[in-house]
Amino acid sequence: MDYQRIFTQAIDRLHAEGRYRVFIDILRDKGSFPNAHCFAGHNGPKPITVWCSNDYLSMGQHPDVIGAMEQALHEVGAGSGGTRNIGGNTHYHVELEAELADLHGKEGALLFTSGYVSNEATLATIARILPGCIIFSDELNHASMIAGIRHSGCEKQIFRHNDVAHLEELLAAADPAAPKLIAFESVYSMDADIAPIAEFCDLADKYNAITYLDEVHAVGMYGARGGGISEREGLAHRLTIIEGTLGKAFGVMGGYVAADKVIIDVIRSYAPGFIFTTSLAPVLVAGALASVRHLKASSVEREGQQASAAKLKAMFAEAGLPVMPSTTHIVPLMVGDPVKAKRVSDILLAEYGVYVQPINFPTVPRGTERLRFTPGPTHSEEMMRELTAALVEIWSRMEIQLAA
Repeated sequence: MDYQRIFTQAIDRLHAEGRYRVFIDILRDKGSFPNAHCFAGHNGPKPITVWCSNDYLSMGQHPDVIGAMEQALHEVGAGSGGTRNIGGNTHYHVELEAELADLHGKEGALLFTSGYVSNEATLATIARILPGCIIFSDELNHASMIAGIRHSGCEKQIFRHNDVAHLEELLAAADPAAPKLIAFESVYSMDADIAPIAEFCDLADKYNAITYLDEVHAVGMYGARGGGISEREGLAHRLTIIEGTLGKAFGVMGGYVAADKVIIDVIRSYAPGFIFTTSLAPVLVAGALASVRHLKASSVEREGQQASAAKLKAMFAEAGLPVMPSTTHIVPLMVGDPVKAKRVSDILLAEYGVYVQPINFPTVPRGTERLRFTPGPTHSEEMMRELTAALVEIWSRMEIQLAA
């Protein structure tokens, strides 16, 4: 068996399809985001502007967050010492879980090392505990949710994206006595659309199902206190489990779920992804705690980000660039070809000092490759005009058709 040949062929296939992923070597500039420096292919670091970070509100640069992390580092050191069962339930973790439970109006919350792990571990565990559970999953759910559903070993039914009628059709055809779980996201980060949460909750009530909502691209971003779309629409109390991340709008790292105390205890007691994983370092939890508390009290960052997103969408549309319709903070620009998307990204970085990654299959379906911009409260209007002009020039150079 020629193992090396098989591995090489696997990578060659990605190159041939134009979707080989290149990770850009950069460092952000503390206190001046979205400014950063790129180390790839230059004689020394080159100044760039970052346009694709999921640190949507620049909270990873906020003085309160950095100060809390510095204090924790000096007071308790670097690591957590192991799993929470072995290394201890660091008080920072206890405080942050209480803040997250309060953020979503739930009895409890549980921290994980990432949003991926919180989705995979929770969905697999909860569904496995319920005898004969059927999971109803939106077709565009994140890979971490799909992994959790697969690892549960349960029957699954896939409903068309955000399609209430199709979901009801599947629920109505299922065994009325079987436990049912409806899994979906609030903001879908590649299409920038929002789920009909209220209608899904109505179906859950009608067919005696529990609900699982992934709010990773919405926590910190929406609602009076940053509780997400479910808070903004007054629906958090109707959802069984709400999952979120600390690595996007909150600007640090980690994932979590919030639910009633019994469900949290079940996940804590049965989920291998929680039990056997070293807990988040106290320095990270301290930073996330400061960020959550700040965004509960401040809407300035959210308002600034929404204004930036609206402005960039308008500029793209006015210039004839194929910006995808969106009511959220994400600005997707359709290219429709993996090679061209990568080429546009490369030109932007090399010639204009603009960093935005191409989004290719399997993150999005083939033929819908795009650039995904996440303007934040610290992106200036001048930056937006320079970006728009650069894209128009590249579109013309590469003979990519502008929007009608």
